[in-house]
Amino acid sequence: MSLADFFTPVDLKKIVPKNGYYTSHLGSKIDCYSEKFPDLELPTDIALIGVLDGRNAVNNDGCALGPDYIREKLYLLHEGSYITKIADLGNIKQGETVTDTYFAVKTVVSDLIKKGIIPVIIGGGQDITYAQYLAYEELEQKVDLVVIDSHFDLDDDSDGESIETTSASYLNKIFLHEPNYLFNFSNLGYQTFFASQDSLRVMDKLYFDAHRLGELSGQIAVAEPVIRNAGMVSFDISAIRSSDAMANGNATPNGFYGEEACQLCRYAGFNDKLTSIGFYEFNPAYDNNGQTAILLAQMIWYFIDGVYNRKKDFPLTPKSQYLIYKTSLKHDDHELVFVKSKKSDRWWMQVPYPTGGSKNERFHLVPCRYEDYKTATGGEMPDLWWRTYQKLN
Repeated sequence: MSLADFFTPVDLKKIVPKNGYYTSHLGSKIDCYSEKFPDLELPTDIALIGVLDGRNAVNNDGCALGPDYIREKLYLLHEGSYITKIADLGNIKQGETVTDTYFAVKTVVSDLIKKGIIPVIIGGGQDITYAQYLAYEELEQKVDLVVIDSHFDLDDDSDGESIETTSASYLNKIFLHEPNYLFNFSNLGYQTFFASQDSLRVMDKLYFDAHRLGELSGQIAVAEPVIRNAGMVSFDISAIRSSDAMANGNATPNGFYGEEACQLCRYAGFNDKLTSIGFYEFNPAYDNNGQTAILLAQMIWYFIDGVYNRKKDFPLTPKSQYLIYKTSLKHDDHELVFVKSKKSDRWWMQVPYPTGGSKNERFHLVPCRYEDYKTATGGEMPDLWWRTYQKLN
């Protein structure tokens, strides 16, 4: 089966402005499936994928209509100071069942990753994250998942046998999925009054990383190492405050500012490890003058900008491009090792595998901040080191 079989073409007549695009507009740069499906054998870095399925989006009926509204705004943005190689594959048709849609998304995402192309999923409910995750099972590849969301979507699934889930329960599906290809899960921007104490205990017990909105507000750089560890990202538009992104049936007054959302997306693009990203739950029925569609277009622009500014400093080779720092703890003869990239000034921490862990590697590299190094030089064990070691155990 060809990838083209999963897609319907974009009706450009609906989104191209009367006077067309300037030569610098992304609309004149992106190879869009309007008549002929893009040739993915040609050099392609990023592929846009619309998903026309919002059947399992809780309290947000209408988000299946989102992709073309986002496209319309994205195509009007100017290319940055790099040559983009982006294909727009069109929209994945709504399957006869939600399971059919998941199968299409999983197949398309895994196929693109195999080709070295980053899929950018736009539209649909956040339950599509589960299909995005299933692509890594297809690839037999462990993955670190980062979700940007004000809630933990851990509701019980009514039907454990079915592959289908909802935007309020897909995380449960991922955590319980066998075989397990999830190495780590991180949440950015949860709001405590939306999180039950039981769900917080689950996060703690599994040594997952959950970062409150208040922890990141006004200091968004704290999120950079978390995102740098991600293989895949899922962004729920309701994580942004309603004054900046009202186009969501579950929008609330608090959340990230628009510029913080753009910065998070740039961090994601900048991440050498990241192989897929999804932007979910945008509902044009609630939009005001297209403002949320414009913000989402700008977020995707920042992601693209990050991809084309990658430093390619992970994995850490050649060694001459890195500085090694060693510190000792106060009450222990244990030595902590930190690595700093000369190219990007970014930090990593070496966490040794427990005895009998990995045969090929002696330690696991986890992205960290300069503050973690300072904690270690003060003789204290950084919390990130301990949690990572427990996971490796």
